[in-house]
Amino acid sequence: MTGVVLTSALIVGALLLTLVAPHLLAGRTGLRAAPGPALLLWQAVSLAGVASALLAAPVAALVLPTDRPWLLTAAVALSGLMLARLLWSGHRVGTDLRRRRARHRELVDLVGERLADEPGAPDRPDRADRPASDHPVAVIAHASPTAYCLPGRHDRIVLSSAAVDRLDEDQLGAVLSHEHAHLTQRHDLLLELFTVLHEAVPARIRADRALGEVHLLAEMLADRTAAARSGPTTLARALVAMAVPTGDTAGRAGEPLGAGAGTAYLVDPGPAAGSGQVAVRVRALAAPPRPRGLRAGLVVTSLVVVLLPPVLAAVALLG
Repeated sequence: MTGVVLTSALIVGALLLTLVAPHLLAGRTGLRAAPGPALLLWQAVSLAGVASALLAAPVAALVLPTDRPWLLTAAVALSGLMLARLLWSGHRVGTDLRRRRARHRELVDLVGERLADEPGAPDRPDRADRPASDHPVAVIAHASPTAYCLPGRHDRIVLSSAAVDRLDEDQLGAVLSHEHAHLTQRHDLLLELFTVLHEAVPARIRADRALGEVHLLAEMLADRTAAARSGPTTLARALVAMAVPTGDTAGRAGEPLGAGAGTAYLVDPGPAAGSGQVAVRVRALAAPPRPRGLRAGLVVTSLVVVLLPPVLAAVALLG
């Protein structure tokens, strides 16, 4: 009977964590007060759901009594489906992602101009005082003020000429710090993982809001890092300046405006793009720090969630 209960627990847990939990977490906007621990919780829920599904079949095969063939069939079907869709999604997302990044990087290298203070950059008096970056920075001619990063072995930060002209030195430094945080903290790998898991769920039942919330949390986490270096006021003013449409971008609220809004994890702007998300991020920068209890609670919850599937499997196999 223990084997039946634990196998059922793995199956039910996998379904809840992959199909129900993303919808619930996407609606908990209070978690944005602690973007780092919140992203940890998202990772824990995602990994625990995958682990539960993949462990269901081997646990069922080893511990189920012979009078429960339907439960064994359900466990094998769940594990097989999860493995197949993960392999398919990982191949499709990874291949497409790297192809588009490589093509975009070639275009940036072709038409972009290196920011002043970089080795080999042309001497431009009008940009002599621009802050240097820890990563190569390319400036492309575009009327929309935007900034994003291209992660990878030859990573770089891309700014539009409108952003360089619109921001003062401190604000530009804050934007560069934001993109630098994305690159050094490898948010691209985090969001690639979530994208693979998101695409592995059938389109009719996946939680699109969940992927958008994860993108927003990554932007807010980079905002925290940039604010610690440049100050929250400077970063907030830069975000607002970048979000104000000008020229041929006026009236198109869906354009990827704002530091990080066009971050090229997938080359194309993520779901966090748009002036509405910028308003959320600015309000977060102005909010007072949340108590440590929230962060500690999220971390503890994440550990419990991610450890639950292997613990259930171990109890089933050893009991």
